[in-house]
Amino acid sequence: MTGLQEARQDDDLSLVLCGQAGQGVQTVEHLLTRIVKLSGRHVFATKEYMSRVRGGMNSTTIRVSSRRVAALVNRMDVLVALNRGALTHLAERLSPETVILAEQAVLDEGAELEAGASFDLPFSDIATGIGNKIYSNIVAVGAIANVLGLDLADVTGYVQHFFAKKSEEIVADNVEAARAGYEAAERLELPDGLRRSFKTEAAIRDEILVNGSEAVALGALAGGCDFVSSYPMSPSTGVLAFLAQRGRDLGVLAEQAEDEIAAINMAIGAWYAGARALATTSGGGFALMTEGISLAGMIETPAVVHVAQRPGPATGLPTRTEQGDLELVLYGGHGEFPRIILAPGTLEQAFALTARAFDLADKYQVPVFVLTDEYLVDSYYNLPPFDVPDAAIKKHIVKTSSDYLRYAAAENGVSPRGIPGYGEGLVTVDSDEHDEGGRITEDMDVRVAMTDKRLAKGETLKEAIVPPELIGPEDYRNLVICWGSTYHVIREGLAQLGRDDTAMLHYSQVYPLHPETTDYISRAERSVVVESNATGQFRKLIRLHAGVDVDEGLVKYDGLSFAVEEVIEGLEEILS
Repeated sequence: MTGLQEARQDDDLSLVLCGQAGQGVQTVEHLLTRIVKLSGRHVFATKEYMSRVRGGMNSTTIRVSSRRVAALVNRMDVLVALNRGALTHLAERLSPETVILAEQAVLDEGAELEAGASFDLPFSDIATGIGNKIYSNIVAVGAIANVLGLDLADVTGYVQHFFAKKSEEIVADNVEAARAGYEAAERLELPDGLRRSFKTEAAIRDEILVNGSEAVALGALAGGCDFVSSYPMSPSTGVLAFLAQRGRDLGVLAEQAEDEIAAINMAIGAWYAGARALATTSGGGFALMTEGISLAGMIETPAVVHVAQRPGPATGLPTRTEQGDLELVLYGGHGEFPRIILAPGTLEQAFALTARAFDLADKYQVPVFVLTDEYLVDSYYNLPPFDVPDAAIKKHIVKTSSDYLRYAAAENGVSPRGIPGYGEGLVTVDSDEHDEGGRITEDMDVRVAMTDKRLAKGETLKEAIVPPELIGPEDYRNLVICWGSTYHVIREGLAQLGRDDTAMLHYSQVYPLHPETTDYISRAERSVVVESNATGQFRKLIRLHAGVDVDEGLVKYDGLSFAVEEVIEGLEEILS
């Protein structure tokens, strides 16, 4: 059995919550996923939401399973519709196997839609009977917990813990709401097989449950980050918020800048002073940062920038997902200078690669970009605690002598980096072309020498390239190539396809491109790149930098992430 041939089990339930912004869908999601994990079951959750504070339609997909799950499926075993419009919003995902729990008025609205069994659960009436309609979402928590076979004591215990800082009356009402919802669902005659017998593991209770934003932020801390600057922009804001909320305890100075121009320049200034700084943004914010990125290239300062992608152009779909900014990050900035682009595909990679980004930036004095997207930063699943290296963080800073030259000639392009006040030397940097000492010059020969020195790092960087991960048979006939957040969806899709002639090649570093890329592709009879953009940006990058054409491209660019079923359908057509 290869790494792709994982048997699908029946004890895997896909639950979808749908309601309006401001209705408490996120609270239901938060409570359920934590209770599920504490019960010893594996859990995965991701969301799609409209760009509005109230109203509209938002949905969260939660998978509960006896095995590890980390990918979106379109399948809806249970749909909990919390208000009118929910059924039509998710009409394309409904099937005759979908069980719907909703109030009768919601069910009536979707009477013409194709779906399975429907059950009236009067969330609002139950909540009103307890004392306030606002408890409707907690009634839903109790009802869903019953369907999942969770223990009522575990449910009420966690609800009590979650609301512990509220008044005793509010805590008691929420506990009663959860109990009432649980008992209401107990009375339903649900279809056979819906209430599943999940295998539980005690060890899961001690695992962590984090989303992509938290994984990136924790990785930054592991990499020694002590300064973060950002102008809030979805979907990257979670990284800033996490570090700002914990900065006082963790020694991180967090600055919400007036705009992205200020944010990148603050980060560059912090690196110049000896800090390890992070700037976090999204595509539109990165567009404003590009002059600062060029400044980092010219003065050869380290820089770490997290870019959480969303669909453009302009504001596009600000709360949706896409892998559409690869070329923006690859070419952002005027002039020519080397860079590194990391694209984690899992939460483990988001942590490890963000930590690594700080060392790479420091060691090679180049901008390093951590490229994620809305799907990755807003998805989470249970996993063992991250592996934090025991070794102390190594800073690549020298103590300067009186004759120190910031841009001294170096065969590998990397000059010794000093910082002001550490040693006797003068650390001069300038955004204009400069000589070895950092002084402005228009000498053409010096210009050529400095350009060559900077570009020499491009070759040096190849010693630190993260290799792609090959999953499946080494003697493959078909090769499915992917990068970034599509990792788990494609891996599970290929596992369900069950083809022993097909392997998956995932890139978590997309630039510089690994030198064995050409060999990987040349060995395949048929190759395909799967990515979430319209023009096949990574496929083009491979053609340009590996000198080989990938046979096919499977793309998606409607603002939603790939689902496992879409991967299966698309690859079956291409590989048939």
